Amino acid sequence: MHSRTTYLLNCLAWMVLLPGLLGAAAVVPAPAAKRPNVLFVISDDLSARITPSGYEGVMTPVLDRLASSATVFQRSYCQYPVCGPSRASFLSGLYPQSTGILNNTDKIDEVRPGTPSLPKVFRAAGYWTAAVGKVFHHPLENPGNDSWDQTLAFTNDEMEVERIAREKFEKEHGPVTAPKNRKLWREYLPTVDPLTRNQGVRGVGPGFGPTGLRDEQHSDGKNARQVAAWIKEKASGDRPFMIACGFHKPHIPFLAPNSYFAQYPLESLKLSRSPASDWDDIPAIAATNQYRDYGFPVLGKEDDARRRGLMQAYYACISFVDAQLGLIIEALHKSGQWENTIIVFIGDNGYHLGEHFMWGKVTLFEESARLPMIVRVPGMTKGVPSKGLVELVDIFPTLAELCGVTPPAHLQGRSFVPLLKDPSAPGKDYAYTVVKRGEQLGLAIRFDQWRYTEWASPDLAELYDLKADPGEFTNLVRDKNHSDTLRRARELLAKAEQHAKAQAKPAPKLP
Repeated sequence: MHSRTTYLLNCLAWMVLLPGLLGAAAVVPAPAAKRPNVLFVISDDLSARITPSGYEGVMTPVLDRLASSATVFQRSYCQYPVCGPSRASFLSGLYPQSTGILNNTDKIDEVRPGTPSLPKVFRAAGYWTAAVGKVFHHPLENPGNDSWDQTLAFTNDEMEVERIAREKFEKEHGPVTAPKNRKLWREYLPTVDPLTRNQGVRGVGPGFGPTGLRDEQHSDGKNARQVAAWIKEKASGDRPFMIACGFHKPHIPFLAPNSYFAQYPLESLKLSRSPASDWDDIPAIAATNQYRDYGFPVLGKEDDARRRGLMQAYYACISFVDAQLGLIIEALHKSGQWENTIIVFIGDNGYHLGEHFMWGKVTLFEESARLPMIVRVPGMTKGVPSKGLVELVDIFPTLAELCGVTPPAHLQGRSFVPLLKDPSAPGKDYAYTVVKRGEQLGLAIRFDQWRYTEWASPDLAELYDLKADPGEFTNLVRDKNHSDTLRRARELLAKAEQHAKAQAKPAPKLP
């Protein structure tokens, strides 16, 4: 069967395997019984719209069951609300201002050579490391050529609408894979059908809809089945494993098998509403123009039917990912490794579905910066949620502590093992998130019940009481009743920024 998606032509061959020992790093075998396995699952662009994170309306029975024996961090934040910078940050244990990765193009091993990644450190400590799907931002990325023992990437099978379009195109122009046709095919395919728009067309919107494919014909279905096979076949041998599974959904295009769309009748979807005056007290620089890419040409003008269509598709993608995760968990049970495997499930950043009239990510609102984080540690976590502040940058030192692995000394995150043992324990003093606007960085911290943000200068700032105003509709930055809070916010932000920049230099190599 041919697979002719734009993603295929731009990024991957049908399936690529980088086998064996991919570098010179020495691997010292460690008996599996001495250290737990790690299953690290990343769902691309998954916001906190799941029941364990306190959101009702999206069906995630597998995650719900996982949460019953895990710690759900209800106040977990990314360090940059875009895929590439976020992943470079939590996989290196460094803030974006220290990684130097502030876009989706740069790679950390080129910008900051020698920086040890989470899988590299675990591999050097005797773990068998494997990745499938999108873990680092670029599929099959293997910083230093010694992070993974194996890495795989898949694409969706060809949809019927793609097949028809391809055959018509090839009758006139020849094979879509021919060098002379690739650009023309990439330009033609998005005009065929909403299903084929991929990343989106300004004024028209991203691709979305039921594909007519079975679960196992989607790349994420293949991802889950590959991980399950590694687990069942004990591909790690006598070594403990760290397997990273990077689900591509619910990232656009919002494509999933038909049955998941059927779970969300359009008329059943509830729309959140932002005040018409929402942007009157928010600096304009806080917004993005991505709403136009989703088919909403005017900021503040609603289109309920379009909102429901996109929400249905996003929710369907979440439920699809949830079902695929179920296959991996089943494999852990059947292989007898459930009670010796730590599970970390996260989104890499949040996502707007019309809140503040925004769509997508790249903002510092809660919808964009907050994300789900579910961590199960056998014998430790008990299904009690935590309201302590945590950051994605904390995952590296946490897993190192849990697994008895010596972390690099320069890590900027902090282990949250104390919260896994006691979810009522206090979290961090603040969570820090940044995002670019041109050459400027917007800087935000969450602390106590507040979110404070500065854009370029204190004159362009936001202050929200997240307890009284969880929708962030009232900017209190000019309210004199909150002058003490504002002063504390500015002190904490200065401290956070200084810490985030502290490692902005080449990191030492592993000894």
